Amino acid sequence: MNRALLAAAATGVQVGAALVASRAVVHEVGPASLALVRYALGFACLLPFAWPAWKEFRGEVPAKWRSDATNSIADGLPLRDVLVMAALGIGQFAVLIALLNWALQHIGAARAAMVFSLFPLMTLCLSTALGRERFSWQLLGGVLLSVAGVALALADKLAAGSIAAAASDIGHWWGELAVLAAAAVGAVCSVLYRPYLQRYPTVCVSALAMLASVGFLAMLAWPEAWVQHLPRLGLRTWAIMVFVGVSSGVGYFWWLYALKHETPARVTVFLALNPLTATLLGGVFLAEAQSRQAWAALALIAAALWLATRPQAPR
Repeated sequence: MNRALLAAAATGVQVGAALVASRAVVHEVGPASLALVRYALGFACLLPFAWPAWKEFRGEVPAKWRSDATNSIADGLPLRDVLVMAALGIGQFAVLIALLNWALQHIGAARAAMVFSLFPLMTLCLSTALGRERFSWQLLGGVLLSVAGVALALADKLAAGSIAAAASDIGHWWGELAVLAAAAVGAVCSVLYRPYLQRYPTVCVSALAMLASVGFLAMLAWPEAWVQHLPRLGLRTWAIMVFVGVSSGVGYFWWLYALKHETPARVTVFLALNPLTATLLGGVFLAEAQSRQAWAALALIAAALWLATRPQAPR
């Protein structure tokens, strides 16, 4: 049993569930404030595990790092590595989320999900170009099948969104470009994380990246007056935010664990479970209209995941 791929699948489901929960409170909380609370709680969940893991790892820091005090911190941890991991965290959470939230002001959620489903394809192209994984037609076929499955799952919503009318609005095109940029940011981060995940404990990388994003999001959410607004929220709203935050902390650890043990494209293809999960749970908890093709899309995505993750014959 491949634990890394199970972690990737669990992350895909978690992201979809968190999306449904976020929809229930985002108008009350504010998009940037919700992201801030989400990742602050996620960091709080990871910290009790990250700190002991770091203390254990610290005793194993190579001597060559300790000798270069001008370029290292925390008993030898290279400053450059800290800055890169922090930048990846800001990109993965703050920049990506900001682009998606801005895009959702101009295009519908279904169309945004459709464009964002190009994430695995972009990851495959970048990872192959950088030599991080071997290109195969089998993997490419699995990625393209996953995109087709997402399109089938969202077909009804896309048709109901009056695409022809929206196409004449320049804001619509900017919205799609913003989602495409968000997918590109996610692809870059997914590929660049791997060397640091090989070098440091996964939970420590998760906590550091999430902490960096919290600082950035605190500034991004300042216009929403989150300092005054958050304490006034009701118990139900906070319960939903706690679920989103805790599940995000766990889900992000699963995500990095998968990236540590598997190639980026084989991991990101499981994001196809995200819109399908959101569609199914949205119908159950938010009374959203269900797509008639949902189960056919599930079968198509299952075939895509099987094709993309099955063992490849050696050359």
